[in-house]
Amino acid sequence: MYFKELLSSLTKGCLHVMLVATAITASAQQKDSVTSKDLKEVAVSAPRVAKEVVPGQKLQGEELKRLGGNSVADALRFFAGVQMKDYGGIGGLKTVDVRSMGTTQTGVFYDGIQLGNAQNGTVDLGKFSLDNMEEISLYNGQRSNIFQSAKDFASASAIYLTTIKPKFAEGEKTHFRTTVKTGSFGLFNPSFLWQQKVSKHITANLSGEWVNATGRYKFRYEKEKGYDTTAIRKNGDINAYRLEGGLNGQLQGGEWSAKGYFYKSEMGIPGFVVNNVFGHVDRQWDRDYFFQASFRKDITAKYSMLLNTKYANYFNRFDQPDTALLMIDNRYYQQEYYFSSANQYVINKWWNVALSGDFQWNRMRSFDKTGNQLSEPIRYTTLVAAATSLSFNRVSAQLSMLGTFVNEDNRINMPAPSKKEFTPAVYISWQPSPSPDFKLRGFYKRIFRMPTFNDLYYQEIGVATLKPEFATQYDAGFTWYKQTQNSTVKEFGLDVDAYYSEVTDKIVAQPTSNPERWQMFNLGFVKSKGVDVKAKAAFEVWSDLRLSTKLVYSYQRAQDFSDPADTYYKNQIVYIPIHSGTFILAADYKLWQLNFSQIYTGERYNAKANIPDNYEQPWYTSDIGLSRIIPLKKWTFKATAMVNNLLDQHYDVVRSFPMPGRNYKVILTINI
Repeated sequence: MYFKELLSSLTKGCLHVMLVATAITASAQQKDSVTSKDLKEVAVSAPRVAKEVVPGQKLQGEELKRLGGNSVADALRFFAGVQMKDYGGIGGLKTVDVRSMGTTQTGVFYDGIQLGNAQNGTVDLGKFSLDNMEEISLYNGQRSNIFQSAKDFASASAIYLTTIKPKFAEGEKTHFRTTVKTGSFGLFNPSFLWQQKVSKHITANLSGEWVNATGRYKFRYEKEKGYDTTAIRKNGDINAYRLEGGLNGQLQGGEWSAKGYFYKSEMGIPGFVVNNVFGHVDRQWDRDYFFQASFRKDITAKYSMLLNTKYANYFNRFDQPDTALLMIDNRYYQQEYYFSSANQYVINKWWNVALSGDFQWNRMRSFDKTGNQLSEPIRYTTLVAAATSLSFNRVSAQLSMLGTFVNEDNRINMPAPSKKEFTPAVYISWQPSPSPDFKLRGFYKRIFRMPTFNDLYYQEIGVATLKPEFATQYDAGFTWYKQTQNSTVKEFGLDVDAYYSEVTDKIVAQPTSNPERWQMFNLGFVKSKGVDVKAKAAFEVWSDLRLSTKLVYSYQRAQDFSDPADTYYKNQIVYIPIHSGTFILAADYKLWQLNFSQIYTGERYNAKANIPDNYEQPWYTSDIGLSRIIPLKKWTFKATAMVNNLLDQHYDVVRSFPMPGRNYKVILTINI
């Protein structure tokens, strides 16, 4: 039945896409018949969009490679306002919380199309490698670009992961790169990237990776009313494979791309360390794959269209054999179909309008160890976004309204009621003087996140009548960036943002009259205010020595205002530090590269009550890496040696999940 329902829901969308594609093809053929002049080379074609009203934080190119991390999660730690939840080890779960609004309020986009997880709403960023990543960017609110899918408007913050696209110089047809990482915890991590020029307008790429590690590392354990002891972190092993490939094409006034992605892993879940329990035997298996495609073209001088589509299939198995009362061995199967059409019309040189429509179908099936089906929810999501941008000499503004319509079905449980919401956003930028060095900006956005399948239908604790969780954001700040002709200081920049946000109807788990049974409720109300500061500078000490620095600082007061009767009323919420920051220093001397980075996280509390028993000490880590580039004819070698947690700090990001002490890594990269 659900296939009939799916086909019925998608037929109109597919017909629309086919008609549009036919019109585009006819238009392209008509243009080709008018002119027969060949292009000299593949031209990089960019969409006609206004400059960003509120710029995002970015790490890209060489700066991203020099961090030497294992995954995207390692790079995101260097962004302002970001708190990473890391449960330890190479394979440990890694999620991100931006400005205290919760992990599920952050959208993650992979080459322009969102990564989904209808089951629990989180994306494990540890699954995505840095080896084939060109840029990672973070936007508070949303990316200030009206020519985008409706999904891009639908999160409180958004992370964009952009993989490397092939670029060839005259006469080049093939690029190949292989990298091998090895080091502490039994790490062996080979990867490769192959790029091929298929024709004048088409390129192909293929990348793969294998991550294998024991995950065994020493940690310090403090016994209650006792002494410190050293133990070995166990069951933190991982064996994971990633393979992805794609085609990219250029056409007159547009571009297209198609990508396939496959990931498979088996890992141990090391678990918490408490009451002298150092070892766990919980296991997790994941198998993810998706196919996605994107097509963008300027149909006329004023009208442009963007089409996106995706199919995703996820499998997860969680085995917890050491549970005292009930052994858990559950399996979860997810499917997702996604279609999007975005349209932009240029009214005149200062006024653009856009209309986007998305349709998404999600289904999850879950089974226990006996094969008994636990749940089968199906979600139909339609999003429609209308937006406009105004750009004058010194003032730019963007306004958008997002409509979200959700309907659900469930073959096992009672389905959640239909939901319909409209949420606005306003972005403004002002350049006070003729010089573009200094700009003021701000935004307002109201958005919500749907309850996940786990929130609504998970065994015994799910509540189908949960309301969406709403977030309201206000932001004001400035950017000051200057390039100089000074012989030493080449550039410097300063970004400062002050923000205030409220999260209402926050979805939380609460115990019932039976202390062993919990249920989901809309109870939480959190107010957050803070300041993000980002500073950077670049120096040329002499002709062969270049230095660059980046400093990030965040102040956050995120308080629980749920119930004045609670003892923790107005307390700082769990695991959000008041003060945090990062520092990066990079030096280049001829063929040598040195990179030093430091991350600081201030005092926090691991529970709602801000009392001494729940207090978490501040922690900081320092990493250092030294690289040497060795050119050899058409080959280029790069060897890197890294020491992470240089001062051997013992700390927990999450209480009772100890992190590694000092550890080492060696990286060898060969470019052909």
